[in-house]
Amino acid sequence: MNDKTSLLEARGLCAGYGSIPVLFNMDFSVAPSESVGILGHNGMGKTTFLRTLIGGLKATAGEIRLDGADITHLKPHDRARRGLAYVPQGRAIFSTLTAYENLRLGLYKTGQDATEAIEMLLEYFPRLKRLLDRPGGSLSGGEQQLLALARALAGNPSILLLDEPTEGIQPSIIEEIAETLVKLRSTMNLAIVLVEQNLDFIAAVSQRVLVIRRGQFVGEIPLEHLTDLEVVSQYAGVHA
Repeated sequence: MNDKTSLLEARGLCAGYGSIPVLFNMDFSVAPSESVGILGHNGMGKTTFLRTLIGGLKATAGEIRLDGADITHLKPHDRARRGLAYVPQGRAIFSTLTAYENLRLGLYKTGQDATEAIEMLLEYFPRLKRLLDRPGGSLSGGEQQLLALARALAGNPSILLLDEPTEGIQPSIIEEIAETLVKLRSTMNLAIVLVEQNLDFIAAVSQRVLVIRRGQFVGEIPLEHLTDLEVVSQYAGVHA
């Protein structure tokens, strides 16, 4: 069933909300250090897919394997301990805690020295250095996204799941996030699964891009075609 070259894979995955099915018999895999983008209309199942992978939503059929082990029925915190990290749409930082305290929460139960681990993280996120004493809620949208990414990486995951990370963020920080993710993929041996509507961003970060439609993966868009809006619209129904 499992592909030994895959770090994370789903086979025959189904999920939904109550009696309403959303995902249908989905097959997916991502290799170590690979970045996979997912494109599709709103309401096609992108967020549901990520939530099912992380365990926030129970699979109704199929299985999910991480590094060969079946994690289909594990709780989210157990999946996180095994190396799965998730940054949801909206970032979900703790607005009343300082940036430093948010980062420390990412280190909870890792056993790492907080000072040393945070210093290492800040090498990847230098913009946060001057913001450590500020409440998370006082940061700009882009700064909050950088903080959410850094917090997710504090536990040294093997896979990072990202849901619409560029939403509501100024272009300069979008470019910074893209450059940081590419660097992290190579230096931390990090696999990335990215749900995104920003075509420039998904092209900059992803090595391959899948199309989701009505809760199923229906194809793959070659990276060179992401600049052709007509092709993208035909495949995924996404407009720049």
